[in-house]
Amino acid sequence: MNKTIIVSNRLPVKIVEENNGLSFTPSEGGLATGLGSIYKEGNNIWIGWPGVDIQKEEEQQFVTDELKSLNLIPVFLSKEEIKRYYEGFSNEVLWPIFHYLSTYANYNYQNWLSYVQVNQKFADIILRELNPGDTVWVHDYQLLLVPGLIRLQQPEVSIAFFNHIPFPSQELFRLIPWRKELLRGMLGADLLGFHTFDDVRHFLSAATHLLPVHADANRLRVDNRIVLAEPFPMGMDSEKFSKLGSDPEVLAHIQNFKQNFDGKKIILSIDRLDYSKGIIQRLNAFELLLSKNPEYIEQIILYMIVVPSRDTVPQYRKLKDEIDRLVGRINARFRTFEWHPIAYFYHGYPIEIISALYNVADVCLVTPMRDGMNLVSKEYVASRNDNTGVLVLSEMAGASKELNDALLVNPNNISEIRKALVTALNMPRPEMEERMKAMRAVVFKFNIKHWVKIFMNRLQHVKQMQKDSMANLVKSSIRAAIQERYKAAQNRLLLFDYDGTLVGFKKEIDEASPDAALYDLLDSFVADEKNTLVIISGRKHITLEQWFGTKSYALIAEHGAWKKDRGGEWEQLPGLSTNWKSEVQKLMEDYTDKTPGSFIEEKSYSLAWHYRKVQKGLGSLRANELMDNLQYHLNTYGLKMLDGDKVVEVKNADVNKGRATLNLLHDTDYDFILAIGDDRTDEDTFKALPEKAISIKVGSNVSAAKYYLEDQEEVRDLLSSLVEK
Repeated sequence: MNKTIIVSNRLPVKIVEENNGLSFTPSEGGLATGLGSIYKEGNNIWIGWPGVDIQKEEEQQFVTDELKSLNLIPVFLSKEEIKRYYEGFSNEVLWPIFHYLSTYANYNYQNWLSYVQVNQKFADIILRELNPGDTVWVHDYQLLLVPGLIRLQQPEVSIAFFNHIPFPSQELFRLIPWRKELLRGMLGADLLGFHTFDDVRHFLSAATHLLPVHADANRLRVDNRIVLAEPFPMGMDSEKFSKLGSDPEVLAHIQNFKQNFDGKKIILSIDRLDYSKGIIQRLNAFELLLSKNPEYIEQIILYMIVVPSRDTVPQYRKLKDEIDRLVGRINARFRTFEWHPIAYFYHGYPIEIISALYNVADVCLVTPMRDGMNLVSKEYVASRNDNTGVLVLSEMAGASKELNDALLVNPNNISEIRKALVTALNMPRPEMEERMKAMRAVVFKFNIKHWVKIFMNRLQHVKQMQKDSMANLVKSSIRAAIQERYKAAQNRLLLFDYDGTLVGFKKEIDEASPDAALYDLLDSFVADEKNTLVIISGRKHITLEQWFGTKSYALIAEHGAWKKDRGGEWEQLPGLSTNWKSEVQKLMEDYTDKTPGSFIEEKSYSLAWHYRKVQKGLGSLRANELMDNLQYHLNTYGLKMLDGDKVVEVKNADVNKGRATLNLLHDTDYDFILAIGDDRTDEDTFKALPEKAISIKVGSNVSAAKYYLEDQEEVRDLLSSLVEK
């Protein structure tokens, strides 16, 4: 029976030493809640670090046995590994870079080596448990290398990855010395999930700029495998927080809070200690509110909880000291005999107290500088069963893309935060209820279980998409079937691409002229009156005329802009414009100037930027940059861009091999159609063909074609077998 293996840095369990033994308590975190529906079922498992340093073999065995009954499998890490892999690389490189705070990054090579070793340790345990047909779902930035390590050993397995923190722009991501290794690790997954579309966009930009991979919208082609990157905004357990509002213990806490604050309006702030949370700016905004709006003195309370985190790290310790000083200063400046403006607590609280605070807070103030999602905002909304309360939310939090009925603010603009607080404190109840109802509808529909469901469904869809796009190798049995159909047919259409299909690629494009053997082979086809042979190429019509003008072949040049029927004259597609050429050519020239070996080929209705002679790797990177910059021109002039084999071509959108193919099929009913091509432009041909046609992709098995061959030598061999007497 196939199983799902969930992998994260931490297991969803708390292990505490007590009474000379260990106790095991399930975690209450959002991820643990959502994935509970998966890992607790059947033979599914969750792999991760148990959260404690256990080095003795007998103790490790005891913990392993205890966790096995919970469907959990531990990865034991030493203190040194936690220090270097987790506290070092994960939290001193990835965390600050991914949260746009690059000045806090510490690029320590030993920490990187530890990160690699620990990711390998995770991968080894996954591979030990992995069987054919299983699914692996890896979570978060601590394990970016794991998908790639699994893929190396198990190429066919289903692998998903979800990044729970923001993904930075490629300009920031490329600061990491080991950026390519991290991207290759992530691209081992079939499906990459992020909280927002911006994160997806940044990831795609980083992957295509730093690696020789191609992207079509959110679809990447990696080693002849389709990889999808998509946004999946994470939900939370909305029902749980809603029901907590009627829990007797929570109700008792609510009553205590109301008595203690005696009718004052409460502004709630809950964060883990971190420089990405915008705590300092929030305090400055609150101070500005009290100084500019003295009418709120003794009328409001900022109830601020900061949960301890990494306070041994110098930057975090400094942040804690700064928060302490700022709270002390504000309280000293504005307090009265019976009132302190800020109730500040530096420790965690049980969920019952948090729930009570969500229920009594008039305003929830959530203003991180950067946040993948931020579930505090969603928990507050889910808790407001009476539809009251106002959420002031940073536009830099992933949640802002869904909760757009909150008062959205720029977390760096303390004046804007102050104005939002004034608006929140004075909001009429009807408006408050209207906004809260809209946000609650979102939070309850897109809850944690919905998130898990749509993610896993999408993974299945990706695997099916990969399967559907995989052409079959032309084995001896398929070859024999093609030969039989060819012999039995009375009216055949043969559609052949040229470069990469009938001849190999040359560094100089004019060197790829036909050889005597190719002429003989093609002539053998046209000698049979049952055959219509068409060479359909991106080459200039002048070039095809030089090579094949005296032959009895039909020719289609420049992807369909020009055509010549057998024995006829060249005709061009009517209504095409070249007004766009000068601007696009100037842009291509800029890239030619900075990319040695590249050159521009001008055709009647297209421009092609070739990089077949450019240093390996550099050409792909420059091509991706060029394609990014061409997007504006495509929209303005109605153009289409072709990402071909070592060429980027821009042409009129009306010109493509698919349209040219449909024109060929329009008047004649062929009983045998064979189409062979090698690059992305030929995909249009394959898609235009009827179901009965035989389509063959050269060099790749990811294609709309039914079959594939390895290279042009195999193409010639197959074609020779068809015309043999």
